[in-house]
Amino acid sequence: MSKTQGHPRAGGTPENGRTIAVVRASLPRRYRSERRFRLLGLAAVVLSLGFLALMFASLIVNGVSAFRQTEIRLPVHFDPEVLHAEALAQADYGQLIRAALGRLFPDVEGRRERRELAALVSSAAVYDLRDLVMRDPGVIGQTREVWLKAGADIDMAVKGHFRRDLPEAERRVSDRQFAWLDRLAAEGRLEKRFNRTFFTAGDSREPEQAGIWGAVSGSFFTLAVTLMLSFPIGVAAAVYLEEFARKGRITDLIEVNINNLAAVPSIVFGLLGLAVFLNFLHLPRSAPLVGGLVLTLMTLPTIIIAGRSALKSVPPSIREAALGVGASRMQTVLHHVLPLALPGMLTGTIIGMARALGESAPLLMIGMVAFIVEIPKSFTDPATVLPVQIYLWADSPERAFVERTSAAILVLLAFLVVMNAGAIWLRKRFERRW
Repeated sequence: MSKTQGHPRAGGTPENGRTIAVVRASLPRRYRSERRFRLLGLAAVVLSLGFLALMFASLIVNGVSAFRQTEIRLPVHFDPEVLHAEALAQADYGQLIRAALGRLFPDVEGRRERRELAALVSSAAVYDLRDLVMRDPGVIGQTREVWLKAGADIDMAVKGHFRRDLPEAERRVSDRQFAWLDRLAAEGRLEKRFNRTFFTAGDSREPEQAGIWGAVSGSFFTLAVTLMLSFPIGVAAAVYLEEFARKGRITDLIEVNINNLAAVPSIVFGLLGLAVFLNFLHLPRSAPLVGGLVLTLMTLPTIIIAGRSALKSVPPSIREAALGVGASRMQTVLHHVLPLALPGMLTGTIIGMARALGESAPLLMIGMVAFIVEIPKSFTDPATVLPVQIYLWADSPERAFVERTSAAILVLLAFLVVMNAGAIWLRKRFERRW
């Protein structure tokens, strides 16, 4: 008989048998734990998507009505006695509007009723009439049907934001005004039209005249300064740190500080900009130039980190092959490594720009929270940006600004989605797999 004969095989000992039994007994519990973990993960995803959907639904419900504005068609008589040819810009266009309303509602008497009747039309409608006459002075002496913007409260009433069943003292539109609106609607003189002013005008105290174009222009100039500075500086810093810098304590210290700067609250950069760019360098306050400089400081760490990651993704064989055929270190980086890493750098830059577009805290510190009516034309004109415009409107107590706040948020989110989609497209279009 051999020495191994009569001995149990490996794995067949009593100890192994007990171990297998313990493992098998624990399998149902482990499977249950795994299922619970998967369900918790699924619940977290569903909950996150639910909150996101709730946010978007709230914004759409509150903001989509801002894209339409109530207008009233009035028979305006351009009275030559009011419109003097030598002073058209200073004429009393409000008198023309009041006279047109009086022709539609001749039975209105009393100072209070006339004031309520005049409130049907926006107080800024006089500028629309003035622009019409300035463009075409030939209308003087004629009577024309002109569409004019309704007042903010009237616009909210037509859109259903004021309930008629409430007592008159608890709403901003009186019973007489509701009756006049019903009559105008029956005569085809009341319509909700596309609100071009929202996209073409600057800020205004009157909600029906307020628009986002001034803030969009300010955001454009600010991001242009940010891009022109942060992209070349960020790419140059990433290339130097990854390709040329000697590894040592100083390099490690720089890397740690760059990573820390990426996590610094944005308002700290605003304080830095206030101290350096405004108080020390005396640059113009509330200007896109200063805003771009502040956002450049904020986005540089993100671009440098993304640039270094893109450079690391280029295989070492590319560098070795270029050096092997006689290219210098600079030629290797500029002609071979950098073109391959550029898509990743562009992706990081776009993500950094998207973050900068949504920032408001650092810009509040440098004065870009001012009430700006004029559309900025250059990098040094006083301006605001879209997030700050949203902040200003959200702080207004008027109901008409609530829908404009939500509509401006929708526009901002659309810009962010486009920028992030562009980053994804660039990555998919130019990315190479090694």
